[in-house]
Amino acid sequence: MSQNFERLFDDVCHHARRAAMLTSISALLEWDERVYLPAAGSEYRAEECTYLAGMMHERWIDAKFGDSLAALAESPLAVDPASDAAVVVRRLKHQRDKKIKLPQSLVEELARTAVLGQHAWQEARKQNNFGMFRPLLEKTIDLKKQQAEALGYADCPYDALLDDFEPDERTANIRRALRDLREQLVPLVAAIGASAKRPKTEILKRPFPVAQQEAFGKLAAAAIGFDFEAGRVDVTAHPFCTTLGPRDCRITTRYHEDFFPAAFFGTLHEAGHGMYEQGLPAENYGLPTGEAISLGVHESQSRMWENLVGRSKSFWKFFYPEAKKQFPQALDGVSLDDFYFAVNDVRPSLVRIEADEATYNLHILIRFELEQDLLDGKLAAADAAEAWRDRYRQYLGVGSPTDADGVLQDVHWSAGLFGYFPTYSLGNLYAAQYFEQARKELGDLDAMFARGEFRPLLDWLRANIHRHGQCYTAAELVERVTGKPLSHEPLMRHLRGKFGELYGV
Repeated sequence: MSQNFERLFDDVCHHARRAAMLTSISALLEWDERVYLPAAGSEYRAEECTYLAGMMHERWIDAKFGDSLAALAESPLAVDPASDAAVVVRRLKHQRDKKIKLPQSLVEELARTAVLGQHAWQEARKQNNFGMFRPLLEKTIDLKKQQAEALGYADCPYDALLDDFEPDERTANIRRALRDLREQLVPLVAAIGASAKRPKTEILKRPFPVAQQEAFGKLAAAAIGFDFEAGRVDVTAHPFCTTLGPRDCRITTRYHEDFFPAAFFGTLHEAGHGMYEQGLPAENYGLPTGEAISLGVHESQSRMWENLVGRSKSFWKFFYPEAKKQFPQALDGVSLDDFYFAVNDVRPSLVRIEADEATYNLHILIRFELEQDLLDGKLAAADAAEAWRDRYRQYLGVGSPTDADGVLQDVHWSAGLFGYFPTYSLGNLYAAQYFEQARKELGDLDAMFARGEFRPLLDWLRANIHRHGQCYTAAELVERVTGKPLSHEPLMRHLRGKFGELYGV
C-alpha cells in the first residue's frame, strides 16, 4: 500500500513541476515585458500571458491531480506534518483548493488586464496623467473584487487577496501590527524632525555617472553573496526580482545620474530577494519545499541586506574607499561620517522606494488603507489620486504635486497585486527580529562587515530560513528561529539605536 502512495506522490510532484515550468515561462514573458518589450508589443503580449494563464489554471484544477492530493492528504505519507511529503501535499492542496474556486474566464481576464494595466501605468506615469490609467485601475479593482468573492473570506475581501502573498495571515492581524508600530514610530520621527543635527544630503545629488553606478552596484551585490553565474541585473521602470528557474534569478534597478541612493540601495534590495531565491533547495524547484514561505519573509531578506547591512556604518567602512574610487569627483572631500549620515537621512518624502528606514512603514500604511477602501467600495478609483494626496499630507506632512510621484509611483495596482503592500512592513519586522538573533548567534557582525565578510550572515540565513522552503508558516518560522512570536520591538530597538546616535534623540 505504501508503495502505491509513493508512486502517487511521484505523480503529483511531476504534475506540480510541469505546472512550475509553465509559471517559469510566464515569468520570462513578464520579465521581458518590463525590461525589453517595445510598447507596440503589449497587446499581443497580453494575449500570450492570457493563454499561458489559462493553461496553468487547467493544470491546477485537473480532477485527477485533485483526487491524488486528497488521497495523499489522508495517507501515511502525511502523518508527520513536518515531513517533506506532508509539506508538499498540504501546500499544493491549499493552492489547488483556491484555484478551483476561480472561473477560468476570470483567471484569463486577470492575466490580460495585468499586462495592459502595466503598459497603461507606464505611459501614464511618463506623462504624469492619472486619467490615462484610471479605466484600467477601475477594471482591475472590479476583477479583484470578483476574485475575492469567488475565493471567499472570513472577515473582509482583503483577506482573500492577502493569502496569495502571505498565506495564513489575516488583515486584522496586520492592522494591529501596523497600529502598534505606528504608535512608536510617529514620536521617533517627530523627535528626529525636531533635531538640530542634519546630514549634508546634497553630496548624494552630485553627478554619479550611470556606468560607474552599475559597476559599483554589481560589485556590492556580488560581495554580499548574489551569484551572477545564476542571475543578472537589468534596468526597468520599477525594480523587481523574478526567478525563471532553479539557476536563473533576474533582478532589476533604475538609475538617476544625480541621485546615488536610488540605484545602489535598490540593487542591494533586489539582490536580497535574489539571494533568498538562490538559497532555496534547487532540487525541489517547482515544489513547495523549494519555494519561499511568504512575501513577508521574502521582504525580510531584501530589507535586511538593503538597510540593516547596506546602510550600516560597518558596511561603508569596507565599501567607502571603493566608492571614492568609482566617484572621485562626486565624493571629493566627503568624509565617511558625512556620507554615512547622508545615506541615513530621515525626512518625510513622497517616494516609497527611496524612503528612509524610519518613515518607510508610514508609506505602507497609506497603501494598505487605500487598498482596503478601494476593495470595500469606500473609495472610488476616480478619487484615488486625491485620496493619496490627502493621506500623505495627514501621515507624512508632504503633498505630492504630481501623479507620477503620487498614486502612479508604484507598479503594483496596475499588475493586480492587491494585498502585496503590507508584506513590506511585515518584512521590516521579520528582518529586524532575524538580524537581532543572528547577532546573538554569530557575534560581532559589524566587525565582519567592516572586513568585507558577509558570508557568515548569508550562511546563517540559508541554514535558518532559505533551506526550509515552505515547511513552516511565516509565523511558525520566526518563533522557531528566534524563540519569540513576531514583534515590532526589535525593529524599534534598531531604529532608536541607530537614529538616536545619528540625530542625538
